Amino acid sequence: MHYISTRGDSPAVTLSEGLAAGLAPDGGLYVPRTLPAIDWSAAEADPSLATVGRVLLGPFAAGDPLAEVLGEVVDDAYAPPAPVAATNDPRLHVLELFHGPTAAFKDFGARFLAASLQRVLPEGAPTTILVATSGDTGSAVAAAFHRRPGFRVVVLYPEGRVSPRQAHQLEAFGDNVVTLAVSGSFDDCQAMVKTAFRDGALRAEVRMTSANSISLGRLLPQMVYHAATALQVAARSGGPVGLVVPTGNLGNALAAWLAGALGAPIHSVVLATNRNDVLVDWSRTGRFEARTAIPTLANAMDVGLPSNLERLRWFLDRGVQGPAIHAVSVDDERIRGMLARAPERYGHVVCPHTACALEAYETVEACREGPWVAAATAHPAKFDEVVEPVIGEEVPLPAPLAALLARPRHAHPLQPTDAALRTVLTRPLGLA
Repeated sequence: MHYISTRGDSPAVTLSEGLAAGLAPDGGLYVPRTLPAIDWSAAEADPSLATVGRVLLGPFAAGDPLAEVLGEVVDDAYAPPAPVAATNDPRLHVLELFHGPTAAFKDFGARFLAASLQRVLPEGAPTTILVATSGDTGSAVAAAFHRRPGFRVVVLYPEGRVSPRQAHQLEAFGDNVVTLAVSGSFDDCQAMVKTAFRDGALRAEVRMTSANSISLGRLLPQMVYHAATALQVAARSGGPVGLVVPTGNLGNALAAWLAGALGAPIHSVVLATNRNDVLVDWSRTGRFEARTAIPTLANAMDVGLPSNLERLRWFLDRGVQGPAIHAVSVDDERIRGMLARAPERYGHVVCPHTACALEAYETVEACREGPWVAAATAHPAKFDEVVEPVIGEEVPLPAPLAALLARPRHAHPLQPTDAALRTVLTRPLGLA
């Protein structure tokens, strides 16, 4: 299996090479040259994360050194559970993706990437994992790589635009993790990261790769829990399922769509966004226009330039058939309303991002016929300052999150300029 750039001006690479590079040299995102045929029989018999991971990801690693250790990587990545919980609505289940070490869905992809890179990267100079985060990615990546020999993590986050507990998580590591509080937006952080990867002189000096959803190592493993969930629910219902996925940079929702395109029993994917409605306009008109991100209660989705739309458009332009796509924008007033209704209506206290998914489920006409699954992407305790005033009670902290919040904080301010980031990256220890 080989991977090519969405922009067509870079050589094809193996999976290991794509993981090591992060972004293609021409600035594009790596995609599989062709989608493999998947034999789903073993996964249908045992739709566990471990089995589905081996079945679904095996063909993507074919011919690559990672294939020999893929089972170990899968076991590492999917050690946290991802239970499919019932709700008070018989047509709807909730996929709980927040039982990992940082209480967010991004733990799965980050753990897969860390386990993969540790096994395939050559020894020598340390590798810098460069990541921009709108809330949860940075802490998941920091946790996955924290104290792993041979790696330095540099995390950029928009200061003041993540929840207080998210900020504490991002700053709770130290050691080989450098956390940069950027005086700008997530789109500023993401643009700085992309510029760094396009800087040939910098890359010649600093060995680095990405852990954002632009990385194959984040995108591919996120297919697994969507496929496993669809197989489990379809086995009970006798037919394919629809998925509602909160989304900002489009990585998690694209993974759900790809799982369906590869044959998992998924008939539709609803993109549940906040007021940053670029994806909604694209789904209606087919045109894409980047915008300045608007701060919202669902801050991890405050993205005005969704990177993975480039991948989705690439697949669609080549005639890849996948699940139907719907997109819904949910403003802060509706988020608050759903936060208040969800405990009684659905039997779950949810985070603001999951509230977007539930609101989208109630909005899209196609959701009138079940079964459907809403992805619960983060634990509500990460957003206590939003959730608790609405529901009128305290949300208990899960143990892993409590442990992170008990750690001291380490962060450094950074101006949103390429030169400022370059200075950090070229200093051996990250900062003076």
